[in-house]
Parts: sequence; C-alpha cells; structure tokens
Amino acid sequence: MTTPLLVLDVAGLTPRLLPHMPNLRALAGAGSHAALTPVLPAVTCSVQASLLTGLPPSGHGIVGNGWYFRDLGDVLLWRQHNRLVHGERIWETARRAVPGYRAANVCWWYAMGATTDVTVTPRPIYHADGRKSPDCYTRPPELHDRLTASLGPFPLFHYWGPAASIRSSRWIVEAARLIMPAQDLTLVYVPHLDYDLQRYGPDGPEAIAAARAADDVLAPLLDDARRAGVTVVVLSEYGITAVRRPVDLNRALRRAGLLRVHTQAGMEYLDPWSSRAFAVADHQIAHVYVRDPSDRPAAHDLVTGLPGVAEVLDHAGRAAHGLDHERSGELVALAEPDAWFTYYHWLDDDRAPDFARCVEIHRKPGYDPAELLWDRAGRARALKALVRRRLGLRYTMNVVPLDPSGVRGSHGLLPPTPDDGPVLLCSDPTAVRDPVHATDVPALLLRLAGIPSPGPALHARPV
Repeated sequence: MTTPLLVLDVAGLTPRLLPHMPNLRALAGAGSHAALTPVLPAVTCSVQASLLTGLPPSGHGIVGNGWYFRDLGDVLLWRQHNRLVHGERIWETARRAVPGYRAANVCWWYAMGATTDVTVTPRPIYHADGRKSPDCYTRPPELHDRLTASLGPFPLFHYWGPAASIRSSRWIVEAARLIMPAQDLTLVYVPHLDYDLQRYGPDGPEAIAAARAADDVLAPLLDDARRAGVTVVVLSEYGITAVRRPVDLNRALRRAGLLRVHTQAGMEYLDPWSSRAFAVADHQIAHVYVRDPSDRPAAHDLVTGLPGVAEVLDHAGRAAHGLDHERSGELVALAEPDAWFTYYHWLDDDRAPDFARCVEIHRKPGYDPAELLWDRAGRARALKALVRRRLGLRYTMNVVPLDPSGVRGSHGLLPPTPDDGPVLLCSDPTAVRDPVHATDVPALLLRLAGIPSPGPALHARPV
C-alpha cells in the first residue's frame, strides 16, 4: 500500500507571505517546512519540469517558458505538449515499482499528452470567426462535462490577463476536490499569488490580500486531504521580488544592427531568420540567440553594458547553472534584482504588432507581464468588445498597455534570501528540515508515498 499525496504548487509562495496564510501556516506548524532552492531560470515551466523529473534544464530541456525553436524558425512560448519535457516523470517512476499507480494533473504545465490518468488543463475554444471562448481540456473526456456541470466553464479570462483573479484558483481547487479521492498522486497548480505580486509588488497590502484569498480558497481541499489521510506537500516555484526597471534588450540589439524586423500593414514583427542576434525575454532572464559565432563577442559586450543587466552567461556560464542545452540561447542574460526584460522590438509604438495590445501569450516572442494590467481606456474597450461578442460579432480585446512601467514584481533569478524564495511545506512532521533543491523533490515525494526505489535513477531522454 502507498500513501496518497496531494502536491499543491502555489505560485509565488514565500516564507514572507506565510504569516498571512493561517491554513498553510497551521499545516507547516503541525508538519514540517524548509526552503526550496529552484533551478535557474526560476520560472514556471522550468521549475515544474525539474520538480517532476528531478533534472535540471540541461537534462529535461525546458530552458524557460519558451525558446527559439530553431527547426521551426519561430519563437514559441507556453507550449502545452508533454513530449517537450525529457526525462521520466515521478508517476512513471512510481509505476515501475507500483503498477497501476494513479496520478492526476490539475493545471500543472505540459499536461497535454502526459501519461497521467487524469488531466485538466486550460484550453480555449478558437472559433473559426476569430472568437476565443473559455474552456478546458480533460482526460478522460467525460470529465469535462462533469466539471463544467458542477463548476461552470473554466474561467479562462480570470486565469490570465488584466481580469485575472481568485476565481480561476477557486475553480481549480474545487476541481481537485472532485478528482483527488480516486488518485494516489494529485498535482494541483494554484496561480493566484502570481497576479497581484506582479501587478503591485510583493511588499504592499495587495500582496497580503492575495495571500489571504489564496489561503481561504485552499482550506476546503486541505480539510478533504486531512480527513482522507492524504499527505499534503505545498511548494512554490519561485518568489517574486520588487522591480522598477524594464530593460529593452531587443531594442538595444536592433539599434546596434543585430536584430531585424519585417513589416506588414505598417506593423513591425521580429524576424528571427535574418536577425544576427535577438533575445527571448522571460521575466528576469533572457535567452539571446546569436546566429553567427563571430557576432557573439559584440552581442555579449552590448548586452553586458546595458543598465539593468547583472550578468551574461556564455557556454561555460550556462553549464555552471545547468542551462547547457541546445534550446538555450548562445548567451543568457540575467537582470539585476530590481530589473526585468521586455520583449519589445519596435522603436515606435505606432509600429507595434496589433497583438502587442492584446492578451496573446502564444504570438508574442517573449513574456509580457503587462498583460496583467489595463491600459488607460482598456476597461471601456473591453466592455465594447464584450457587447460585440454577445452579438456574435468579431472583436478585438486590445486592452494591454505598451508602457511596461506599471509592472512591480518579477522573478526568474535565484532568490536573494530564503525569505524571498520558494518554500516547501509538508503535513508529515518528519518530511523535511534542511533546504530542498527542486531536483530532489521527486525522490522526496516517492519517499513520502512509501514507494521503494524502482531501480535506475531518473534519466533524461535524448533530445
């Protein structure tokens, strides 16, 4: 027999926020807790892949929330298919020791095509007329109707964007409550803290209010787990730190003649095929892709000299940080603690692509935290767009500001102090005492589940 596990990934949770979260604080007080050391980059996709495989990015290949797909000639972020992750997942390791071991993924990333028994992940409906409707993908398929009948449609527009709110985390937690009783391992992603900590920073009243809201939403699921004898592990991928300086890497590369754009309908688009160098910005790190080795010294010197850049990793630096993978940029820029990187490549806002003003995570060639903000007239335009949507007309939700100065929190670097970094809590009082590295989490979970070592260590698949 194994011990069932509930693993809650509460994005942005830090020791500094725990005093405002009585339910999680009580779990840690009765159980055990420790600092969690993330991998670099400390961003969602990279850390989650390490938590599930026990490998650094050089092993599992998830070098960020996105990268330049050289074989496609395109920058793609927030891909969903599990085959992008190399290495054996924890539930696959468990099944080698315990055949029939059941696992559920409720909104952890790279859920599509995963070998979990149950999958729930956001998946909008993209209509032929251009409309986008909230929905989710589930496996088994019949789970979709069961969840939507009980909870309503997945609240996509409250999961990301300027309207992101506690509603999405509440839906996810309630879905987990329906799914957990039949599972040996239930993975649940709770995104709420991420929103206001990026909008307002980690130190203000908004952060405290977000922490309390997330804690309240988690309470029923924690109660369910306690009554059912499920061991609870709560962890986070990163801590969010206060920032005040956006750094326009791509604009600097363009002014130096290294980055090129192409123009359509008066709008400028990044042209990675012809660019000598360009950056894929991802919070406080950026992969800089340099086509010709002879351009690397110039690109290195240019990026290193920009205000807000702390360090630029070359091949040796990438290897030292576990980022030596063919998907990585030839250079990797790290921001100073109070800075972060924009993806902007245009020099005149009138020439920006139309998607720049929209919540469009799959078309932007870099991460855009300004999608969490409204521009000055954004709410009014959103109301007009919703009216058009209800009338069955096409609409554009162009509500995102092009001024990045409103972003107040970011992440991606290794934490400056344990209080500002991720944390691991467990309902088992013997589980942890010393800091735990993200790559050690699979072994810890297998031990908590009472699963003996099934044989060879977790391994990477060839790329």
